[in-house]
Amino acid sequence: MTNTEKSPVLPLPAPLARPLAAAGAVVTIASAFMSWTWTSDFPGDLTVYGYPAGLQVITLVVAAVALVFLLAGYGVRGLARINPSGSDNTAALFALGTFVVVWFTVIAIAVDLGGLVNVDPGGFVAAVGALLLAVGALALPLDRRPAEPALRGTAALGRALRFLRLAKPAARPAAPSGAVADRLAITVGTALGLVVFTYGIGIDNDDSETFIGYAIAVGFAAWALVHAGLLDRYARISARHRGFAATLAFAAAAVFPFTQSDDHNANVGVNILIFATVALGLNIVVGLTGLLDLGYVAFLGVGAYAAALVSGSEYSPISGAQFPFWAAALTGMAASLAFGVLIGAPTLRLRGDYLAIVTLGFGEIFRIAVNSLDGDSGPNITRGPNGITQIPDLNIFGFNLGEPHQIAGFTLGRFANYMFLMLIVTAIVVLVYTRAADSRIGRSWIAIREDETAATAMGINGFRVKLIAFALGASLAGLAGAVMAHVNYSVNPQPYQFAGAAPPNSAFLLAAVVLGGMGTVSGPLLGASILYLVPEKLQFLQNYELLAFGIALVLLMRFRPEGIIADRRRKLEFHETDQLDVPAQKTLTDEPAATRAGA
Repeated sequence: MTNTEKSPVLPLPAPLARPLAAAGAVVTIASAFMSWTWTSDFPGDLTVYGYPAGLQVITLVVAAVALVFLLAGYGVRGLARINPSGSDNTAALFALGTFVVVWFTVIAIAVDLGGLVNVDPGGFVAAVGALLLAVGALALPLDRRPAEPALRGTAALGRALRFLRLAKPAARPAAPSGAVADRLAITVGTALGLVVFTYGIGIDNDDSETFIGYAIAVGFAAWALVHAGLLDRYARISARHRGFAATLAFAAAAVFPFTQSDDHNANVGVNILIFATVALGLNIVVGLTGLLDLGYVAFLGVGAYAAALVSGSEYSPISGAQFPFWAAALTGMAASLAFGVLIGAPTLRLRGDYLAIVTLGFGEIFRIAVNSLDGDSGPNITRGPNGITQIPDLNIFGFNLGEPHQIAGFTLGRFANYMFLMLIVTAIVVLVYTRAADSRIGRSWIAIREDETAATAMGINGFRVKLIAFALGASLAGLAGAVMAHVNYSVNPQPYQFAGAAPPNSAFLLAAVVLGGMGTVSGPLLGASILYLVPEKLQFLQNYELLAFGIALVLLMRFRPEGIIADRRRKLEFHETDQLDVPAQKTLTDEPAATRAGA
């Protein structure tokens, strides 16, 4: 498309599109310093002039980034580096994100407070500015995918489809950079990730509107950065400096408790780490070995109950047993490992749906068993539905994790202390996972996942390899369960089911692995974080959690079947036509008649 042509979507000359979009971005940024509503009843207090808050801050940031990418399209020196693709798709996506956030806010004010009369002039200015920004950005010469053949007949539907089907342009080759520049890029990326996560987790649980706007902004920003090629470039840099990137990620997680004044947010962080660690263990079974395990949460429960029995609770049937933490953790791991071997040995000769049904049955058997071992229906081991309560806090090297501590002028509460402990546990699990995946047994797991028959024909003992994966995954879940028992003060049978109102449950863990990206390290960590944080912040979703999971998985399978963070092998499998340029083979009828005659 030349500069004098009009957009196929909006009848606006391309030379006017960028100034219009830039003007809309400036107006939107200015509106963030105005009052959007007259009352503080709307979450975030959007009533103060000159002091953005809540959704105004989110709007300000997204509109400012959109303006930066619009200026990059002018060839401003130094800005071209932030858009390796050179396409205006990135600016258009940030513009759409700004538009959706602003109009969602205005509509939410009108709905929550009872009409548009509750919207102050700043809200209307923001709505107009965001509309100009979106119209101007969509009129830019964007890279678009062709419409589906079945939808090309209707012009209106075809135009709507072109709105959505933005093609991912090829990124320009990056200039070689040194190790210092690469490490600086990783540091900046990690810091931005920490800021985004800290802001999201700091939103009040009752402030659903602000968190929805935050989620919209983050979603469009991630989509835009993928189109810009920045995430791909960051992934390549991180792969070259894997150790440095992992160290910075754990350092950022360690800094997180110092950024929070409310210990509840540290509680959210420690629970995310627990479930992410368990999801990483499940990733060995599902992502690397290809075994569908629908009862994996039972291994978490085995580890939690085993640690609770020997941790000194006065309600433990094993009176007088109070192991130190390392012994309690090893007890939980050993118990889960034993159950993994006992369940896996007779069942892992099954494949596919049959194995999934057996593991689902094991999960239900575990839940019913711990409910029944109450002294009436069976021996008194688990105290039935009452569970084992009043588990004492851990005391490691004289450091009581249940008491607040002062470090460098910051007060770290109980959950912050346990978060540091879970960081150490997560680091151990990540190390075990990566070493196992890169080893000979890891390559055998991948071979079994790809084609068990072919792997067996090549001399791999499929049953032994699958049993090792099952046992290792179970033991890692048991380790996380030992910590969870102390964090929650108690264990009871209610959470350990296939699907429930709140995590942990097998459906949650499996969804975290699939959503984040099977076969990767960071995928399950990201998936567990999203699936725990969203229901925590959006309280009204708790009654529709499974519905939300289902919708998310359907959309994921349609648009990104390999997960948010894709394993390279799976990305090639799911997007083979995009990744490989295979020339079409010529047939006999494609050759000229003279050539065939000469032959």
